[in-house]
This record gives sequence, C-alpha cells and structure tokens, in this order.
Amino acid sequence: MTAAGAAVSEFGNSLSLLVLLFWATPISSLLVAAILVAELLPLVLGAPLAGVLVDRLPNRRLLIVALLFQGVAIASIAPLMGQPAFVVALVFLSGCGRAVAQPSTSALVPHIAGEEEATRGYAWLGTARSVGNIAGVTGGALLAGIFGHPAALLIDGVTFFLYAALLAFVRSERRPSGEHSARPSALAGIRHVRRDPVLFAAIVGLAFFVGAVVVINVADPAFVRFVLHGDEFLLGAMQACWMVGILAGNRLAARLQTVPQVAYALAISGITTGIAVLIPATFPYVVAAGTGWLIGGISNGVDNVTMNAIVRLRTPDEMRGRAFAAVGSMVTGANLLGTAAAGVLLLFMGPRAVFALGGAGALLSGLACLVFVHRALKREKSPAEAGLLSN
Repeated sequence: MTAAGAAVSEFGNSLSLLVLLFWATPISSLLVAAILVAELLPLVLGAPLAGVLVDRLPNRRLLIVALLFQGVAIASIAPLMGQPAFVVALVFLSGCGRAVAQPSTSALVPHIAGEEEATRGYAWLGTARSVGNIAGVTGGALLAGIFGHPAALLIDGVTFFLYAALLAFVRSERRPSGEHSARPSALAGIRHVRRDPVLFAAIVGLAFFVGAVVVINVADPAFVRFVLHGDEFLLGAMQACWMVGILAGNRLAARLQTVPQVAYALAISGITTGIAVLIPATFPYVVAAGTGWLIGGISNGVDNVTMNAIVRLRTPDEMRGRAFAAVGSMVTGANLLGTAAAGVLLLFMGPRAVFALGGAGALLSGLACLVFVHRALKREKSPAEAGLLSN
C-alpha cells in the first residue's frame, strides 16, 4: 500500500513540477529557481522540528496529515496561476508538508518491511516513485497539453488524498518509545551524523555532488527549449529517461547489504552522475542527451537508496526520525544553494555551459567523497578507532 501510494503521489508531483517549470521558463529563470527553492526551503528550515515530530508521534498518522496538507496546497495553485507570488507561496506550503512526510516515510519503512529487508524496502519504494514519475512526465505532459495547466495541478492535489487513503489500510506503525519521545532534542540528529565518521563522510560527499549537479534542474527547460529545440513533450521524454534510470538504479542498490557496500556505492554514484551530465553538455543532441539522462537516473536511483540505507544502518531506531530529517536537511540545503545559484548563472551563461559546470562539479565531488569514505572505513577497522566509537 505504501509503495502504491507513493507511485500515485509521485505521478502528481512530477506532473505539477513539469507544468510549473515549463510555465515559468518563458517568464524568467529566476521564477524557475524561485519555484524550486520554495519547494526545498522548508526541508532545510523545518528539519529539526520535523525530526522531533517523527520521533514523538505515530509515523503513519503523521504522514497522512502531512499528505493531506500537501494536497490542499497544490490544488490551491490551480486558480492562482496568473499570480506568480501566490504560486511560489503555495509551493512553499506544500514543501512544509513534504518536510514532515519524507522522514516519516524513511523511518516507517523498516517497520513495514522489517529491519533485515529494509534496504529492499527502500528500493521498492524508490521503484514505485520512479514508476509514478515516469507516468507523470510522459502521460502527465499529455494531460497538461489536453486539459491545461490548472487541471494538471488539481490532479496532483487529488493524488495526495489518494496516497493518504491508501495509508489508512496499512497496519504497520512506528510508535516512538516514551523514553525517547518525552523530551527529544531537535539537534540530536545533526550531532549523530557529525559524530559518525562513515556516515558524515558519505552524507557530506552526497551533499556536495547534489549541490553541484542540481543546477541542471533549473537549466533543463532552457536546455530542451533552446539547445535541443524541443517542447514540453521532449522535456517530459528526457525526464522519463532519467526516471527509467532511477528504476534500474533502485534495483541495483537493493542488493547492497553491508555498510562498506552502501557507502562506496553512494560515492561512486556521484562520479557517474557527473559523467552523465557532461555527456549532453559535450554532445548537445537528443540521443546523447537521452543517454546522459538515463545514466544520471541510474546514479540517482543508487544514491537515493544508499542514502536511506546508510542512515538506517548507522542509527538506532529511536532517533531515526531526527537522523533522517538531519540528513535530508543537509542534502536539501545543498540542493537549495545549487538551485539558487543556477537561477543566477543562467542570467550570464547558456544552459549548455551550466550543464558542463554542474557535471564537472559532481564528478570532482564524487571522487572526493570516495576518498573520504574509504579513509573513514579504513580508520573504523582499526581497534583504537573501534574502541573510541563504542564509547
């Protein structure tokens, strides 16, 4: 039920994001960046509070409330598309619901799938989301073309209500224990990540290469429109290539079990992401761009699963809500900075140059992540370091 609901919700998400970005592109690259920033900012600013809520309240019920809130916010955009300021504000409100929904889902998965099968659970969740995304950027683009942009946003609002309804049939629940939920510290998740050398190296590396590569999110519509000379249907097809890649990456990552496997795979995904983005920057043709988007999607699928898996493997259950929120805040913060930077960069350089800059940054960040993860794992194997960590 959880995976099916995620697929339905992601269909609506990808549909509305495609519509909003293509709607905003002719107006201003700054409006494109503003929409993406509004979506991400609550995940950064609200992470401490969201983590406390997830470690204090029953997660399934909390997730249902967050989804209903998102649905109302997105559906409210439909009649206000002539007012960019209101659109950005409502996207921000939807992001507030997402800030709670993401750590709730991540913390709930091990209770649904079981601890031993949690990595596979994250992979199945990612697979469902990928299927929903593929449907959203392909069939969703068609729906938007036929029925118009406001109708597409109303459809997205309905998907959140459907997801919430499906969760009502899920019996598994994560109920934080009274010992830890009485006075949970909002910053405990951040301190936990900082004190774990392996987790810290992996997540900081992930944040750096996400921050570098995310510039293409803002440049995507302009790249398709002005470099590939396509329309929203080509943009949807390119994004579908990325989502198909995520689908494959999720299945590859589902096989990973140990901390070294997960950590190394996460670092390598940064390297391959950089290579993927450099392909369309170097060869600005539809086939080359589709190939790059596919490889980038595979890498994205791997890092999505491995990010959740390494947090689970390195964090006790009673504080996973705060840990997932902290990690989400770090990665989303980098995403936010990269997104804001891209809006400015597009004022001074073309989308192809932005792709080259983002790809090179991701490649270098992935290499650095691999080095630091290897050092952290090597230090952990020494008896002295192991004794230090156990204390």
